[in-house]
Amino acid sequence: MPIEELVELTACAVSHGGTLIFPTDTVYGIGADPVRPEALARIYAAKRRPADKPLSLHFATVAEALEYVGDKTTASFLRRLLPGAITLIVLRPSFVSEHVSAGLPTVGLRVPDHPVCSAILERCGPLAGTSANISTMPAYEGNGNSDALPEADLFVDAGPTPRRGESTIIDISGISGPQPKLVREGVVSVNDIEAVVGPIGRPYSKPATS
Repeated sequence: MPIEELVELTACAVSHGGTLIFPTDTVYGIGADPVRPEALARIYAAKRRPADKPLSLHFATVAEALEYVGDKTTASFLRRLLPGAITLIVLRPSFVSEHVSAGLPTVGLRVPDHPVCSAILERCGPLAGTSANISTMPAYEGNGNSDALPEADLFVDAGPTPRRGESTIIDISGISGPQPKLVREGVVSVNDIEAVVGPIGRPYSKPATS
């Protein structure tokens, strides 16, 4: 199917409150319109995901993600680390629903480096989402073993993901102190991140958000 037709299908599904399984640069995600609480609830139900675990916002471009941050330091981190296989946790803007953040004062921002994902997000993003798997089971990487995939209204299959692993999560919200904190080390090593932005605090006890 031509990418234009695929993108229109995804936009139609999302605009009608549907859920979408889509490729990213790390693992497949399951997402929905962040302003539709009923759609977000379906993600939790499909994944059997605990209600206190937040979703992340996925953007097509860094410029779009920057609209969700309010200070120069945070903006600098986004520009230097994204796009790529990193989730940055920032203070949740007041216009982002608590249904996305599970009531937390923070929210994760993602700008995946994947052409199909970027095309989808450019047309119908941002999407609130998380990894496409039943909770406690491995995340789907496009390897054909889809037994652990949750139910969704539309599944965009783009084959194996480039990085084949989960994103690295860094908390730059400042809530636990001015130094960025490691939440989860994924396919991007902390050493590589520190080479760009300086020291990252570790270990960190906050639960990961996959």
